[in-house]
Amino acid sequence: MTKIIAAITAVGGYVPETKLTNFDLEKMVETNDEWIRSRTGISERRILKEPGKGSSDMAVPAIEEILRKKNLDPKEIDCIICATVTPDMVFPATANIIADKIGATNAWGYDLSAACSGFLFALSSGAMYIESGRFKKVLVVGVDKMSAIVDYTDRATCIIFGDGAGAVLLEPSTDGLGIQDSILKSDGSGRHYLHMKAGGSVKPATAETVAAREHFAYQEGQAVFKFAVKGMADVSAELLERNNLTGDDIAWLVPHQANLRIIDATANRMGLAKEKVMINIQKYGNTTAATLPLCLWDWESQLNKGDKIVLAAFGGGFTWGATLLTWAY
Repeated sequence: MTKIIAAITAVGGYVPETKLTNFDLEKMVETNDEWIRSRTGISERRILKEPGKGSSDMAVPAIEEILRKKNLDPKEIDCIICATVTPDMVFPATANIIADKIGATNAWGYDLSAACSGFLFALSSGAMYIESGRFKKVLVVGVDKMSAIVDYTDRATCIIFGDGAGAVLLEPSTDGLGIQDSILKSDGSGRHYLHMKAGGSVKPATAETVAAREHFAYQEGQAVFKFAVKGMADVSAELLERNNLTGDDIAWLVPHQANLRIIDATANRMGLAKEKVMINIQKYGNTTAATLPLCLWDWESQLNKGDKIVLAAFGGGFTWGATLLTWAY
């Protein structure tokens, strides 16, 4: 019996038009362009400013690009998995809202919350549905409107995040191309260093929590940086070793766009030259679950069938992981 592998067969992306530059931030908090660029690699980020617009409004155009490229009727989609920590609402799932907006009336779906590792976790989940033979077309979306949960008076976090969406279509492959292996990890003790203080069931929203600005992303930068450098680099190196590969075998590293220094550390650990590393943090910032698919979207024209690619991420929780895939088109 021929083995079924889940392969990415199309990529779509979307970023809002409004740019928030480092020079704009200089007018909002005590920071400057040189300080931000030297520590993060970020020059600007995109912000979804239109009132009444949420994560689904960025996911939809990213998916519609895929439908156009593949000449697909949305009714052919079996399942939508939406990785996000900024859903349109607490419920229903943003995946369901997306399905309604694109007309995917035969699809079921759900949201997956794993912070910056969300897309990687969702990709692995979607791949299992394809490999089981149960589904033929699964959309995996990474989308976050981080501007909705960023405190623009907190210079430690507001410089980092941006808004955006990326999506991929997974389909069955029988020629050995597609997702080969994943190592995914989590450690809930990391919640102390990166979380949102209020708004969940432990500390529901009250006038006091809002006044105390507890509904924004909270991060202890140094602790997160230390864990992220080790976590992302270790798991990427482990993935290569487990598959008897070296950096020479890898065409591209697709790293989560959290911080240029974390990206460099991961590439060095894998023995990869800088020109093999996808970096677009300078123009989008950290779009959380959207960073990996936005990289694939930006570099799609440079990807060749058969290229070995490693995707790596680290996120709040803590969550982290790496995935090895062979590009299918």
